[in-house]
Amino acid sequence: MKAIALFSGGLDSTLAMKLIIDQGIDVLAVNINTGFGSTKDRLEHMQNMCDQVGAELKIIDIQSEFLQDVLFDPKHGYGKNFNPCIDCHAKMFAVAKRIMEAEGASFLVSGEVMGQRPMSQNKDALQTVLNESNCDGLLLRPMSAKMLVPTIAEQNGWVDREKLEGITGRSRDRQLELAKEIGLADFESPGGGCLLTDENFSKKIVDFIKHDNFEVKDIPVMKFGRHLRLSDGAKLVVGRNKEENGYLQNIENDKFFHVKTVGIPGPHSLLSKDASDSDKELATKIILSYTKADPLKTFGIIYDDVQLKGSAFETREEANEYNVL
Repeated sequence: MKAIALFSGGLDSTLAMKLIIDQGIDVLAVNINTGFGSTKDRLEHMQNMCDQVGAELKIIDIQSEFLQDVLFDPKHGYGKNFNPCIDCHAKMFAVAKRIMEAEGASFLVSGEVMGQRPMSQNKDALQTVLNESNCDGLLLRPMSAKMLVPTIAEQNGWVDREKLEGITGRSRDRQLELAKEIGLADFESPGGGCLLTDENFSKKIVDFIKHDNFEVKDIPVMKFGRHLRLSDGAKLVVGRNKEENGYLQNIENDKFFHVKTVGIPGPHSLLSKDASDSDKELATKIILSYTKADPLKTFGIIYDDVQLKGSAFETREEANEYNVL
C-alpha cells in the first residue's frame, strides 16, 4: 500500500505522514513548488523531516501551470492579500492525484487541520477543495480525520481511523505533544510559508501587473530588494544587504539590466530594460543614495556594459519618495 502526501516541510504535514507510515504504508512526500514558497532554500530541511519519519521526498515544479490556471483568475477569489488559497489547494491536490495515478498509489494525505486557518481550512472550504480537485474520498487528513467524514482508505480498512487524530482549531498543543512522543527534532515553528499571503509582497505583484505581463522568470525578482516605480514607469529593484545583492546578481531575466556602482561600494540593482533616459538618470541618483556617496561628487553606474555618471540625492528621503514598498 502506498500513499502520496502533500508535503510543505512544516510540522503538520510531517506528523500526518508519520501517522500513516506507522500503519505500514509507504509514503511519497510531494512538495509542490508554485514559486511563491519561502525565499530560503528549504530542500535540506524537507529532506531532514522526511528522513526522520521514513518518507521519500519528491519536488514537483508547477510554476507555469500555477500562473496560467490559478494566480490571476481564481474561481474562489483571494484571501486578505493576493492569495488564492482555495484554488491553490485544489490545484495542488489535482496535481497530487496525477502523481498518485502515475505512482500506482491508493490515496492522498495532507497535513491540513480543520479550523487552523479560518478562511481556507474551515469545513466548507476543505470540502470545496475536494470537489474542485475531484479528490473527494481520496484525500485523508490524518490530523483532523476523526472530525471529518471517513475516506476510502478508512472505509476499506487500509488505515485504522482510531489511530488518527481529531485536532481542530489554531492551538498547536497536540502537535507539539506528538512531536515529542516520536522524538521529532528541528521542526519549524508555525508561520505563513506562502509569500502571496504577505501584504507587501502582494503589493509588489499588483504593481508589476499594472505595467507588464507577469511570467515565471519574474517570480525571483519579486522576492528580493526594495522595489521602486520610477517617474516614466520603469521598475527599479535595489538590494538591501549582502545576501540580497547575491540573489539579485544571480537572476537571469531579459527584462532587466543588472546595475552596479563604480568606484564606491553599493547595492546590486535591477532596472527595466525599457527604462527611459530620464528614468536611468533617476535610478542612478537613487542607487547612489543607498551608498555613502557624497552628493556633491559624481560617480559611475554600470547598466550591463554601459556606464552612466551621476550623483546621489542629498537625503535618503528623496530616494524613498519613489519607493513602492
